[in-house]
Amino acid sequence: MAKKINLETHTPEDLQKLVSDKREELRQLRFSVAGSKNRNVKLASTLRKAIARALTELNTRKNPSKAQDK
Repeated sequence: MAKKINLETHTPEDLQKLVSDKREELRQLRFSVAGSKNRNVKLASTLRKAIARALTELNTRKNPSKAQDK
């Protein structure tokens, strides 16, 4: 299993770059799957989860009061 990335230590700019990179990687994966078989079938799911984690961290930094309500 791969080591998890600690998103709390990243700056907001790094998180935005991570989100855009993962979205681009996911887009390329979707288009490459249409023409050939994909070796790692869970990669799309993993990319979507990484994007969601980064966006969640960004949103908790913007609205810290909403994160404490949960």
